[in-house]
Amino acid sequence: MPIYEYACQDCGREFEMLVRSDTQPACPKCHSTQLEKQLSVFATGGAGSAPALDAPAGPCGSCGYPDGPGSCALH
Repeated sequence: MPIYEYACQDCGREFEMLVRSDTQPACPKCHSTQLEKQLSVFATGGAGSAPALDAPAGPCGSCGYPDGPGSCALH
């Protein structure tokens, strides 16, 4: 099942939903079916991808957590 992003045209709520091909999605807040499908943007990474040069390395050297060493709960 794919995950789609929607914006409700009635209440304005934005949400993601797993949608089967045989179902009509509805807003979880107001239950309206007047939805606008949003453009989904996602990131991918592979074994051969290099880290961004402008991103600082985190305390473990891989996550780039912005608050500095010891803040990401890994160390």
